[in-house]
Amino acid sequence: MEFSGQVPERRLGADGPWVPALALGSWHTWDRMDRDEAADLVRTAVGRGARLFDVAHYDSGPHAEGAVTDVLFGEAVRAAGIERDRYLLCGKLWLWDYPAASFAEQLKVALGRIGTARADYVVAGDFLGETDLRAVVTDIAELVRAGRFTAWGVNNWSADDIGFACRFAADEGLVPPTFAQLKYSLARRSVPEGAPFAALCAREGLALQASDVLEGGILAGRLEPRRRIGADPGGIRDRIRAAYPEVERAAARFEATPAQLAIAYCLTHPAAANVLVGVSGLRQFEENLGALALLERHGGELRDAVSRLWLDRGVVDPGASWGTDAPSTPRT
Repeated sequence: MEFSGQVPERRLGADGPWVPALALGSWHTWDRMDRDEAADLVRTAVGRGARLFDVAHYDSGPHAEGAVTDVLFGEAVRAAGIERDRYLLCGKLWLWDYPAASFAEQLKVALGRIGTARADYVVAGDFLGETDLRAVVTDIAELVRAGRFTAWGVNNWSADDIGFACRFAADEGLVPPTFAQLKYSLARRSVPEGAPFAALCAREGLALQASDVLEGGILAGRLEPRRRIGADPGGIRDRIRAAYPEVERAAARFEATPAQLAIAYCLTHPAAANVLVGVSGLRQFEENLGALALLERHGGELRDAVSRLWLDRGVVDPGASWGTDAPSTPRT
């Protein structure tokens, strides 16, 4: 299925900025292309309206892997001749070494590696309940006040912890998070579609940014990815592999690819602002754009078509943090 138009935009939270519905991630992506192909991808993505790039410096906690994908992204942007005001940049602030590694210093290093002076948005990384959330919100709000970026979100936090951050920000007159970046796919729905997150979205106007939507490529047919992929909350990855033929059959009903079905499904979530996809070439990006045509033509039918593929139901707690099996400790 092909999509010939411009990528539409959605609001990143009730009071957040407008962003493209399809955005590009960076984990093990830009390091799988040569220089010319990376530049072509950046140029094409911006030209089609997919101008938001989620780019992180993977240097701490489980991500201390010496990756240079962020550096390569910056080189691709320069090779493509794309001026900074033509694209949106979302960075990450890691909590693993915080506060020893301050957010201001992390941001300075991350932006320096890309070769730019500013981000548009940031995501506060995985929270495991061992950090002072008051300090996190205060320090991020200070960077917003200083003009380092304009909006922020969280990555795989529990609904309780996000709610605490929103309440604390409101009480202190600080800028609250406007979106949550969550692991979400045809198979992994318990947290994004669970009652705790739904209530939070309704109460705080929070948006969903879906990540890991293709399960590292498994839901696109690459059943044994050769690169490192995300965590496996609930231990259901083998079940996802086994269910892939059903994904193929559902996609064929709509004359779409499995990847297009997986992306379009996530965009049917009522709070979804956009989907992050990781691509390793221009052809893959253009295929993923077809998800938008599928959504336009069959959006109302997609959920019923894949209703049996919810594989973490009853396995992962809907109130969980980081997709783990148990919720984090509530902050009151």
